[in-house]
Amino acid sequence: MIFRQLFDSESSTYTYLIGDEATRQAVLIDPVLEQAGRDLKLVAELDLTLTHVFDTHVHADHVTASGVLRERTQATVVGGVGGASCANLHVRHGDTVRVGQLVFQVLATPGHTDDSVSYLLGDRVFTGDALLIRGNGRTDFQNGNAGQLYDSLTRVLFALPDSTLVYPGHDYQGRTVTSIAEEKRHNPRVANQSREAFIHIMEHLNLPKPRRLEVAVPANRACGHPTSAPASLDEREKGTRLLQMPQCNPD
Repeated sequence: MIFRQLFDSESSTYTYLIGDEATRQAVLIDPVLEQAGRDLKLVAELDLTLTHVFDTHVHADHVTASGVLRERTQATVVGGVGGASCANLHVRHGDTVRVGQLVFQVLATPGHTDDSVSYLLGDRVFTGDALLIRGNGRTDFQNGNAGQLYDSLTRVLFALPDSTLVYPGHDYQGRTVTSIAEEKRHNPRVANQSREAFIHIMEHLNLPKPRRLEVAVPANRACGHPTSAPASLDEREKGTRLLQMPQCNPD
């Protein structure tokens, strides 16, 4: 497996490039519009073909590059049900998406937003803004729900093996990776906290709105590009939706 963690300093967003060495097919997870050129250059340098773009949710702090990348590469845009309507493929809990010989399992992890999903690949999980390093995403906009996020963290993500590596959507202190075991023990908002205590913490954060909220959310509902329109999966033979299962509702 080819794996690269990329960073956008303006929004402190992590983007992940994962490639299958056998087929040279690749996916970008949570790409940032301003970094599309950088990401495509790296894809070419590594002799990969970008076949998929995964968004973990409709972002509020940056504009996704998913639409632009689709236009340039014909990649399949994947997102959670209830998120960007422009995605080619809307996934639910238990679905799997194949990129070459790599098989990603979709975990429904709502709470930060109602469309949030995480992508599990072997020994690592890409959690977007649901689970961060020693923290978690806020729950005060985009149909966020603190109780639902607590359930996503404790019932879905913390049910993974302790050794599972956690690659988040952001970090603001230079950290790059954590593990399920670490977050169970050391995440101050969740470790040894009751559901009620977690809800109280989240309801009293008193954070300012994200600076780009009014621009980013409507743009990201259109895959970062207002003119983006999804091509049907039948029009391309890239990627396979292997399994359809009912959406998990942790509540």
